[in-house]
Amino acid sequence: METTESSERGTPNPTTVERRSDRDLVVTRTFDAPPRLVFQAWSDPELFRTWWVPKSMGMTLHACEMDVRTGGSYRLDFGDGMEFFGSYLEVTPPSRIVWTNDEGDESSVTTVTLEEVDGRTLLVMSERYPSKEALDAAGTGAADATQETFAQLDELLVTLR
Repeated sequence: METTESSERGTPNPTTVERRSDRDLVVTRTFDAPPRLVFQAWSDPELFRTWWVPKSMGMTLHACEMDVRTGGSYRLDFGDGMEFFGSYLEVTPPSRIVWTNDEGDESSVTTVTLEEVDGRTLLVMSERYPSKEALDAAGTGAADATQETFAQLDELLVTLR
């Protein structure tokens, strides 16, 4: 099992990325905001697009369509044919969102749980891949990028209080 931890600049809340099995990658992070605000940032397309893409990557999210409800769907369009899409399997405000990452045979399922701990939010984001090979191919790049995106989420959460 691999674990990486990073303290982002300006935040005392480290992001932990851990490969827990041949098929599971888990990212853990605490936010200085209540779960309802963190959930809002994950479920409101206008808020989501402000923090989801790491600024250092120089990418633009051209379209962000999100129907965040059980049975709903999403589509993120970065242009040049680069799209991510899937469906929401379970949405329980403000504590849980489960969605598919529809990428053919190598599709993964992401589960985000939000738990209030002393007025803060413990976020656990789990990605389950269909096979060891699918996780190996995906690597931890996207999970590692969450260190930057979560720092951007911190900045947004301060404005929502």
